[in-house]
Amino acid sequence: MLNLSASQWRHRAEVDFNNRKLTLSDGRTLSYPDLLAERGPRFRDQIELDLMEQRERGCQAALDRLGDVLERAAPDVVLIVGDDQAELFSSDNQPAFAIFHGEEIVTTTGKYTKSSPDWMQQVGRGFLMDDIYRLPAAGSFGWELIERLIDMEVDVASVGGVKDPAKAGFGHAYGFIVKRLFRRSIPVVPVMLNTYFAPNVPSASRCYDVGRKLRAAIGAMPSELKVAVVASGGLSHFVVDETLDLRVIDAFREGNEQPLRTVPREALRSGSSEILNWILTAGAVDHLPLQMAEYFPLYRSEAGTGVGAGFCYWAVESLA
Repeated sequence: MLNLSASQWRHRAEVDFNNRKLTLSDGRTLSYPDLLAERGPRFRDQIELDLMEQRERGCQAALDRLGDVLERAAPDVVLIVGDDQAELFSSDNQPAFAIFHGEEIVTTTGKYTKSSPDWMQQVGRGFLMDDIYRLPAAGSFGWELIERLIDMEVDVASVGGVKDPAKAGFGHAYGFIVKRLFRRSIPVVPVMLNTYFAPNVPSASRCYDVGRKLRAAIGAMPSELKVAVVASGGLSHFVVDETLDLRVIDAFREGNEQPLRTVPREALRSGSSEILNWILTAGAVDHLPLQMAEYFPLYRSEAGTGVGAGFCYWAVESLA
């Protein structure tokens, strides 16, 4: 939705109308007609165009602010914690945790081809998935990170390259961050967390622990590189759950890890599973003060489908 205007969000709503596996935070899956029958049109006032446009502007301003923050921080390398959605991995090989140590990140096009509708091509451009892109990676940094995490008893998979980007490559979790937030070329280390695909999805508490160890591994590096860690992904989706989202955001504000560690598995399915990217990152940065936290519930249907959009940053001092 962040690659589309508010007036275009109807295209994503139309996808929801045909989705037979809309997942609620209690773990149930419903079709859109069943969701509407259960809830009624209680979110009709949330999809008035004026309100959606207001939230669109808020999101874009927050992204601009995060881009400014990243530029002022001037990192030498950026770790992007994201989830792969059958873009690079498949059920044939699906690690719970993986880190890339190649010298070049190569994206894939997936479903965002020139034969797809215009709005999908627009989304693909925002994801760097409308074509095959080659982006700089911090290979030696990734290699050393893997070694240190293994020594810390984190069983992390090692990914060294993309064999055929026409078939598989890096996807939206990484391309969006580079396209939207980077103001210059910065080497990236992709940290890939399996949030979507059973049976080896880590728990919220395990993700927080791995985040802590990730910070320890970075801190033990002999180099003086300045490192940024970015969590990619939405909060609740494709059914918005403001209670769940605010539990996460409030835990960040309070510096309280317990609400993050105890998010139940049934609430972390489908798109909402990307909250695990946030939890892992929170574990990596919980020694830093939270400097910004903004939240927008982006509804796109009267039954309450959409995305919970959060924007946060932690730093020693304000970079805004």
